[in-house]
Amino acid sequence: MSQVFRERAIGMLTTGMSTRAVAHDLNVHFSTISRLQRRFRKFGSTSNRPHNCRPRVTTPAQDLHIQHLHLQDRLRPATRTAAAPVGLHNQRISAQTVRNRLREAHLHARHPHRGLDLTAVRRRNQLEWANAHIRWHLAPWRGVLFMDESRFTLYRADGRQHVWRRVGERFADVNVVDRVAHGGGGVMVWAVVCYGQRTQVHFIDGILNAKRYCDEILRPIVLPFIHNHHLMLQHDNARPHVARICTEFRETENIPVLAWPAYSPDMSPIEHVRDALDQRIRQPVPVPANIQQLRTAKRSGPTFHTCAIIMLSNQHLDMPHL
Repeated sequence: MSQVFRERAIGMLTTGMSTRAVAHDLNVHFSTISRLQRRFRKFGSTSNRPHNCRPRVTTPAQDLHIQHLHLQDRLRPATRTAAAPVGLHNQRISAQTVRNRLREAHLHARHPHRGLDLTAVRRRNQLEWANAHIRWHLAPWRGVLFMDESRFTLYRADGRQHVWRRVGERFADVNVVDRVAHGGGGVMVWAVVCYGQRTQVHFIDGILNAKRYCDEILRPIVLPFIHNHHLMLQHDNARPHVARICTEFRETENIPVLAWPAYSPDMSPIEHVRDALDQRIRQPVPVPANIQQLRTAKRSGPTFHTCAIIMLSNQHLDMPHL
């Protein structure tokens, strides 16, 4: 702990807080606060005692410089910082020293979150869209047909699988899951989610381009369904959806479309329904072992409509007032 945190911890202890409460507020282990309290009672100071250990190779100014480098570039490796001269009197430090200085500043190396590049303009557009629809109640959302394509693979690769093991059994055969390239193959399906209505899933073989999307989905499925039930279409801004041939077709056939901000797939409830369907389809034993079994499971197993009802009853959708 830094000297500032030590003094803060002692001040909190003197006010009557427990060691566990102080440790929780400072995000450290309670044993650290306990040792600090014993040292303060014994020596009357929170400073490090004189020792004959190896002296620090970096000055406080250099420590601050290291922190600033990694705060400006969060993906900067420690080896790169160690290779660059940090000061004049010591031209060489190790990468471990850099890591130690960063940990002292409560900076830890973690895997980055994989997400969309949301710029300030995109965030503002999403906020404006949310404010424009925040007062929509159930009645307007009943008239929206949410649609999207979903890919289901034989072997999931989303990191949700866990294994119960003892320490040292990480590489035991029973604890190793085969890694299959591209999920071992899968199927691409098109489906919709709508309040009180349903359609059959449509399997997509090969690459879905704008012409196929218009000829196989919009014209034979979406157009009659929209007009028969007087619905409004919602889709994301994928290239086949917003291509000129599809846009002109929707305008010619008078298909109303709900405006959708760019880079916002997680706002659609069909994303949650797809995730719920993928989890439910893997519950039966045995799970699908090939593409044909996966197709059969999609036809005979829980449907998008069933999962949508479950999600609505649990109030897990992101839409306002749903």
